[in-house]
Amino acid sequence: MQRPNQAIYWVDFLASILTGHVFLHGIFLLPWFYGFTPQVWAGMALCYVMTLILYMRALMFIHELVHLPEKGFTAFRIAWNALCGIFFFVPSFLYYPHVDHHRRKHYGTEHDGEYLPLSNRGPWLIAVFIGQALFLPLLAIFRFLVISPVCWIVPSLRPLVHRHLSTMVVDPFYERPDASPKVMRIVLLQEALCFVWCVWFLIRGGILRDQWLDPFWLIAYAVGVGILVLNEVRTLGAHRWTNDGGEMSFSEQLLDSVNYPNHAWASELWGPIGTRFHALHHLFPRLPYHNLGKAHRRLTEGLPADSIYHQTSAESLFSEIAALWRRSKASEDGAVVSSESADSNQAVPLT
Repeated sequence: MQRPNQAIYWVDFLASILTGHVFLHGIFLLPWFYGFTPQVWAGMALCYVMTLILYMRALMFIHELVHLPEKGFTAFRIAWNALCGIFFFVPSFLYYPHVDHHRRKHYGTEHDGEYLPLSNRGPWLIAVFIGQALFLPLLAIFRFLVISPVCWIVPSLRPLVHRHLSTMVVDPFYERPDASPKVMRIVLLQEALCFVWCVWFLIRGGILRDQWLDPFWLIAYAVGVGILVLNEVRTLGAHRWTNDGGEMSFSEQLLDSVNYPNHAWASELWGPIGTRFHALHHLFPRLPYHNLGKAHRRLTEGLPADSIYHQTSAESLFSEIAALWRRSKASEDGAVVSSESADSNQAVPLT
């Protein structure tokens, strides 16, 4: 079950990204051909929703890239960056530090850039976490259009930029460790490609339609914000966010993570590429996404009834986020939440 099937990866990714492009152009072209009628508005709304779902699915392969074997998937890594990562200004180097999220001594600490103590802060932090989607697309353009060439001209700025502006993070204060020369060569190449794409994105309207204020920018921004909001909502439900900075045991980390085995079709829309089985992924990080459902069924059938693994399953994303909101509200009154208290059951050993 630990061997990834390349055919599944290729077909799934290409179908997602290419079909997403079709629906994206549908948003732009429907009013171009048919005007702004109620039927066209409905069609544009449908195209927008489908664009978000399909692009989100294609983008989430960045998570698989970190866990795939180094050998055997070089072509897939290149294709993902060329067709998706560069296109969305999220080249794969931004996600390399994700491995620290899986280190037992790093999880939930200052060394984990993908964690915030959301259960032990007020609801304001949850609101800020979602609200950042409004400016992140603009920050991405600024990162690759302005900051990248500045670093090329002034290399002394590179360490600062690498530590603070070169990682997909949940914690804005996370500092990325220094990279090897090999990784820095990848960073420079992907930065250059993002810079070229960014320049074309900004001048394409003037070249193609003699319109320097390109109406496509608004559509791209709306799609970018929509994808970010969807991913942030998914992220809120991926963990219970109970740690407040200290080192956690593996059992505590598992209880702090969540699976969504129910409502498979609906859950796959917001939690694609195996991300709805997040607790299972923390248990077996190398397990390819297409085998997570089968592995979950085997575990639930084979583990004893008092296994803490059963406590990682939630009924729905909305119920889990509602519970997170209640915990964050309680923290305003001085309550401190632990991974055990976040679940109604008593924590017991995995087996």
